[in-house]
Parts: sequence; structure tokens; C-alpha cells
Amino acid sequence: MKRFMGAILAIVVWSLAFAQFSPKNTECIAPADPGGGWDFTCRVPAAQVMAELGLIPGSMKVTNMTGGGGGVAYANVVTQRADDENLIIAASTATATRLAQNVFAGFTADNVRWLGAVGADYGVIAVSNDSPYQTLNDLVDAVAAAPGDYVFAGGSAIGGWDHLKVLLVMNEAGVEDLGSVRYVAFDGGGAAMIEVLGGRAAAFTGDISEVLAQVEAGEIRVLGVLSPDRVPALPEVATATEQGYNVIGANWRAFYAPPGISDEAYNFWVDAIKQVAASEEWNTLREQNGLAEFALFGDDFEGFVRDQVAIIHGISEDLGLLQ
Repeated sequence: MKRFMGAILAIVVWSLAFAQFSPKNTECIAPADPGGGWDFTCRVPAAQVMAELGLIPGSMKVTNMTGGGGGVAYANVVTQRADDENLIIAASTATATRLAQNVFAGFTADNVRWLGAVGADYGVIAVSNDSPYQTLNDLVDAVAAAPGDYVFAGGSAIGGWDHLKVLLVMNEAGVEDLGSVRYVAFDGGGAAMIEVLGGRAAAFTGDISEVLAQVEAGEIRVLGVLSPDRVPALPEVATATEQGYNVIGANWRAFYAPPGISDEAYNFWVDAIKQVAASEEWNTLREQNGLAEFALFGDDFEGFVRDQVAIIHGISEDLGLLQ
């Protein structure tokens, strides 16, 4: 009997070992051009830190897949790569916004598996360093007086999270016709900032991690941060709330996976993201890039995303962004 039970135990142990997922040829899709927040999410916490911690073999491939405010990548993952267990995709509040507004061609939050979040990137309103506007009040007053004369550039689609942040600020400023506030969408924050630096847009709407390099280079001036308190990465910049606009715009940085992966692969990626979030390597980089601490994983993160989609859907209705 003991010999029989030992054999059964050995089979169970072997089966568990056989079922364990081991990644290979890993890839992260950034649903925008290089230089934006999704690109950062793939390249730093995923490709860089996961490799440094030995969580993945070798290096992780980063693929920039632009279009539709993340919709092209979302559709590609769901319809073409549903079973790819070596693939993760960068996501953020912008992703939830597009899902909340039913923009992803009929896809919903239920079409993918949500893995986890590793930080929160607060929104910013910024201008080029040679802009005449020195404060958020200066810019908002000018735009409120003549909305059609000014263009905001952002890395999310029209009606997306970057656009929504501007509308929330202008709504606080008392602008009644929010549709008159001009916004031009680009595939990523990097492309949007080029328009601002080239004088083709008055201001940039994006996130802290997208502007720090340009701030340090003396090219971009941040007028306001959409955070509850001043952030260590930009200590001299007043929050929007300090300047009279009660707007908090936290853009969480996270990952999702294709819908058809096994539970073993799903659990592997959730655990890997947990280890990244807890690591000294990532927390140093997170603080250097102006991200706040925000960690949520697995089922808890999936529930959070569903709640976010519902909340943003309501806000979008209130601001007239839904047909």
C-alpha cells in the first residue's frame, strides 16, 4: 500500500512539474509609437526589470503596434494571438477609457485577462519652454476665452484619457461648450509632444513619465500636475487643485494577457508582475520616472478594471462624449 501511494504521489508531483509554465521568446506589445507611456511600460517594468530579476529567459521583445488608441493591438491580441502564452500587453487608464466608451469595435474588458498594475502615472498639462503661458491658469484663461484658437495634443484617441483630462480641467474652469475645446490625437505621447515643440499645438496633455526627459532637456514646461499632492519628480510644479481645478488624473500602468492562455501561464505572469512591483529595482525606476505606488494583481486587478470602465462610462456620458 505504501509503495502504491508513493507511486501515486510521484505521478502527482511529475504532473504538477509538467504543467508548470515556462516562458520562452517573450514579447510585450506597446499599443502606440515609441516614447509614450505604453512604450515605457513595456520597456522598463517588463523588458528591463523582468530580465534583471531573472523572471524571463534572455530578453523580452517589445513591439510597437499603433492605431485606434490601443484598439488595433487589442483586436490583434483577441482575434489573432488569443493563445499566445508568451505575450503580455501594456495597458493603462486610457485602455479602460476606450473600453468604457465602446470604441474598440465591440470588444469589452471581458475579452482579455487582466494581469496586474505596477504604478500610477499622474496626468500633466504642459507647453513648450518658449510658450507665453507660465501657469495652468494662464493657459486655461486663454483657452476659455477663445477655445477654437488653441489645440491640445495627446497620445490617446479623441475622447480618450488624455482628451478627457483636458475636458475635466476645462469643465472645472466653467467652459460650457466642451466640444469647442480642440484636441488632436496622436499614436503616443512622444508624437504629440513633437507637435507642441514644433508650434503646431498649444499644449500637451499626457502623463509625468512622458515629459520628464523633455523637462530635463529644457524643452517642455509643465503647468500643472493632476495629482492630489505635488510629486517628487516635479516638486516645483503646482497641482491643478492648488491652481483652482479640482481634477485628479491618475493613469495606472499595467498589463493584460490574451484570453485563451492557460491558468498556469496566467498565474506565472501575475506572479512575475508582483515580483516586479515589490522589487527595489522597479521602485527606484518608478520614483525616478515620477510614478506613484499602485500595485494590484490578478482577480483584484480584474475587478478594479471593471469598476473603472463603469465609472469612466458614467463620466463620459456626463461630458457628452458618448453617442
